[in-house]
Amino acid sequence: MFIWTARLRRAPLLALLTAAAVCGGAFFAAARRSPADPAAAALDAGGIHTNEDRIAYLASYGWQVSPEPVAVEELRVPEAFDETYAQYVELQAEQGFDLAALRGKKIRRYTYAVTNYPTGETDVQADLLLYRDTVVGGDILATDLGGFLHGLAMPGPSS
Repeated sequence: MFIWTARLRRAPLLALLTAAAVCGGAFFAAARRSPADPAAAALDAGGIHTNEDRIAYLASYGWQVSPEPVAVEELRVPEAFDETYAQYVELQAEQGFDLAALRGKKIRRYTYAVTNYPTGETDVQADLLLYRDTVVGGDILATDLGGFLHGLAMPGPSS
């Protein structure tokens, strides 16, 4: 058995412990960040169990929606992506979601009517994609002819 001893002065030891505490705090703060856009989403994407949780998640982006979903569908993420689906997966990736990791898995889409679109447009819907109890994607779309599709972030004044 070996015993190793060292004699340290108080000032360097205190500086070392302070530096370790600061680095540890920065590490834990970075680890707690949400995969979604942290400026846009106030809620964590996990632990979405109820209708109220889904509405609160959308509200964290600034959306006001119908109290009940207008549609709930079970979907399967395709194994191979065509061009259109690849573009949709890219939109989700821009928001921090990874639909490509869910190839072949069943997900559930909850669709809500949006009641506060900034330009006053009607027939706008919010989709939330959930795998188990975790949001794995979402979008805002206009259902009328020539409509639009964008991520969950509220569009700015110039949009």
